[in-house]
Amino acid sequence: MTGTTLERFAAGDLVAFESLFREFQGPVFGWIVRIVRDRGAAEDLTVETFWRAWNARARFDPQREFGAWARRIASNLALNHLKRDRGVAAAASAAGARERAPLHNQPNPAIDAEARETIERAFRELPPKLRAAATLALIEEEPYDEIARGLGISVNGVKSRVFRAVRILREKLEWIRAN
Repeated sequence: MTGTTLERFAAGDLVAFESLFREFQGPVFGWIVRIVRDRGAAEDLTVETFWRAWNARARFDPQREFGAWARRIASNLALNHLKRDRGVAAAASAAGARERAPLHNQPNPAIDAEARETIERAFRELPPKLRAAATLALIEEEPYDEIARGLGISVNGVKSRVFRAVRILREKLEWIRAN
């Protein structure tokens, strides 16, 4: 991306913004969908990311990389989405737990499906900052330095969040190993 395009964007040039949107829409969408794991939500959050970038254009430094700046906005929006989603997931999880009968050590073909659902639910119930780091590191296998840049934290911060997420997941999923 040329410096003049970035300078024109920062000055409020709509054509420059459209050029940036076309170039970075796919990567921003991909980043968000890897965090929120929901294509529909990622589409909405991608639009919101660019809307916020446009509104904050005067604060953008044309000497910096637009993609990293947009990814940081996207990360914040995705984390906020996970925070809202977590409350809904926790309520649904509590309701589902009341409806299910306890598992016993008996052959049951539904156990694998239930185990998968339990793992997914455990991920959804992680605190949003831990969930984002763990999803990107453990599921998407993104490099820690890339995750750090996208989330705006240090590599050690990513490692710490992934470690804490794994510890919480192990505790939540202990019953799977027992069965």
